[in-house]
Amino acid sequence: MAEAVDLTFDQVMDRWLGMSQIENLEGYTWTILKRRIIDMHRKRRRRPELMETAAFEAALAGHTDDPYDTLADTIALYAAVASLSELQRDAILLHYGMGFTAAEAAVLVGNEEATVRSQLRTGRQRLATLLKLPSPEHPDGKNRS
Repeated sequence: MAEAVDLTFDQVMDRWLGMSQIENLEGYTWTILKRRIIDMHRKRRRRPELMETAAFEAALAGHTDDPYDTLADTIALYAAVASLSELQRDAILLHYGMGFTAAEAAVLVGNEEATVRSQLRTGRQRLATLLKLPSPEHPDGKNRS
């Protein structure tokens, strides 16, 4: 991941004068970063899949009695996240994985905050379905339909 960030930084610096005119520079940069990660992933086809590697790391770092259960759960979660639409996946990863608020994620991806909240909601619902979990609850404790 650090390599992708470095490559993105280099690309942004090489194109900075032209990019300074872009209305949503953060969103454009986010797109470049995603493309660098995809390119790197394609080049490493023979290596373990990123999600599988991350799942093993989560299992090793887990604080449960059975790391194999953690591994299976983590692989299932990563596979489910990978199956989301790009917008849902971005919203889920930015909000839950990286700690951005819906408003901050909206600025980054160039969408309205309401769109990001909607993508979070539908992404959570889709994950719950894929992982056979109860329907996600609203932060105030009310079930969502």
